Amino acid sequence: MATFDDGIADTELPDHGVVETDVLIVGSGPSGSAAALFLSELGVSTILITKYRWTANTPRAHITNQRSMEVFRDLGIEEQVLAEATPHEMIGDTVFCTAIAGEEIGRIRTWGTRPDREADYQLASPCLTVDIPQTYLEPILLRNATIRGTQTRFSTEYLRHTQDDDGVTVEVRDRLTGLEYRIRARYLIGADGARSRIAEDIGLPFTGQMDIAGSMNITFRADIAPLVDHRPSVLYWVIAPGSNVGGIGTGLVRMVRPWDEWLIVWGYDISGPPPELDDDMARGIIRDLLGVPDLEPEITGYSLWGVNEMYATDLQRGRVFCVGDAVHRHPPSNGLGSNTSVQDSYNLAWKIAAVLDGHAGPSLLDSYTAERAPVAERIVTRANRSAREFSDLFEALGVVGLEGEEMAAAIAERKDPTPEGAAKRAALLKAMDTKNYEFNAHGVELGQFYSSGAIVSDGTAPVPQSGREDADLFHVMCTSPGAHLPHAWVGDNTRRMAMMDLAPYSRWTLITGLTGGAWADAATAVAGELGVPLEAVVIGPGCAVTDLYYDWAKLREVDESGAILVRPDKHIAWRSHDLPDDPTAALSSAMRTVLGRD
Repeated sequence: MATFDDGIADTELPDHGVVETDVLIVGSGPSGSAAALFLSELGVSTILITKYRWTANTPRAHITNQRSMEVFRDLGIEEQVLAEATPHEMIGDTVFCTAIAGEEIGRIRTWGTRPDREADYQLASPCLTVDIPQTYLEPILLRNATIRGTQTRFSTEYLRHTQDDDGVTVEVRDRLTGLEYRIRARYLIGADGARSRIAEDIGLPFTGQMDIAGSMNITFRADIAPLVDHRPSVLYWVIAPGSNVGGIGTGLVRMVRPWDEWLIVWGYDISGPPPELDDDMARGIIRDLLGVPDLEPEITGYSLWGVNEMYATDLQRGRVFCVGDAVHRHPPSNGLGSNTSVQDSYNLAWKIAAVLDGHAGPSLLDSYTAERAPVAERIVTRANRSAREFSDLFEALGVVGLEGEEMAAAIAERKDPTPEGAAKRAALLKAMDTKNYEFNAHGVELGQFYSSGAIVSDGTAPVPQSGREDADLFHVMCTSPGAHLPHAWVGDNTRRMAMMDLAPYSRWTLITGLTGGAWADAATAVAGELGVPLEAVVIGPGCAVTDLYYDWAKLREVDESGAILVRPDKHIAWRSHDLPDDPTAALSSAMRTVLGRD
């Protein structure tokens, strides 16, 4: 355990001692609990505190995309997540309607469930998108983090911190006893949500604004299987004539658990006074959106929240880092929130561990902002754009500015055998195609391409196929330094593994082919020279790992004698197209560069 001078006089607080750790995490949401899991997996002394008495009490985040499922696979908890999740094949028939029991306007196959897009998703990853509410995911992450070594402290509130050249001293309060004490850490991670105290305390710069629109959540239980189980989905969008809440005219009925637990998201005009929610009002909204006037739902909760459009342009100050909603704040469109949060921590944790272990210089930590700030900007921009694209649907239906019977008549006009009806149907077709950018944005979900000091670029970048140039809709697999390791199935006659399985989070991995066998000796030499966990994997017939479908040979983009250096987070740090005269020197130079050991 770390020991060093805390730099604060004992007289500033009652002398209850100073708790010491390598990393302190504030917040137990997806980013915080994931960071704790990753750090504990790597053997880093970690304390996680949260001011709450337990994990999330509402099922806020839910869509869990392929990249996050890959992370969970890497950490050995994929099966635990799948056991609690609604599976991929049950989440994809996103419905647009006038009420759940009313007329259907149309459906979109989402999250890669349309056959042509299913191929894209299957080829890109060993994992598929599922739905697991935050109330189920957080306990899995936090339980596994604690089992692996994290000291988890509930009802413990962050107050303030100071940092110096050696570490961070954090003052906290036990909310049960009122006791205030200090935790001294080498590094502090702020995972404390969209109104992050830590981001404010360290003065992170932000672009955008908070509370650009108002929404309410209503959670309830009601078995409505006969209305939905023939069109299984997570999301049922209701364009609702006669709506009287905020004049927005649309709402979302979201499946929490099939088919008897639900969450409604309903907008209101944030420029006016907030609605005063009570059971009667909630019951009325539920009945209107479901179209079942005599339904007696069990209302389990309701709350108001603001829609945000804000991201940080710098994610760190010295020894303090912020992750998750603390640095990217946006509506739930595209299902990017918790996924990006988990991936922030996946990027950061191995770097902190490498510096603490002496494997890397402190400059490695600068790559966190360089790599993840562009991702924060991209997802905030995409999520808000997707939310605004609903206006295309309203305009196609001709319901903008209408209410009640006029709105119902405008929606009904799409059924008319007239030129006006045909024009409306054509406009609907175009508007529904636009929604692919929210529900099948495969490139946004998987296409993070890094450029930083932790990457040795060779000047290349992903090159899309003809007709698939849209970087939001289509993910490009490649081995350019900065890209994510492409997916292919490899193994032998008794087992099948994904490429990512060859490169665990606990080490660096060098991948080569049969004629590149000298790279294996180079990896052993460099691992010894730098004291870094690094192993080579040779893929080819007669080896422990073979290219089962010959897919890897088509994806690797280097000669069989070349090599691809994979970071713990599965991003490619460097590659050599062939075998140089001195592979040890080439690999050593690359490793020294990315680790800040030059």
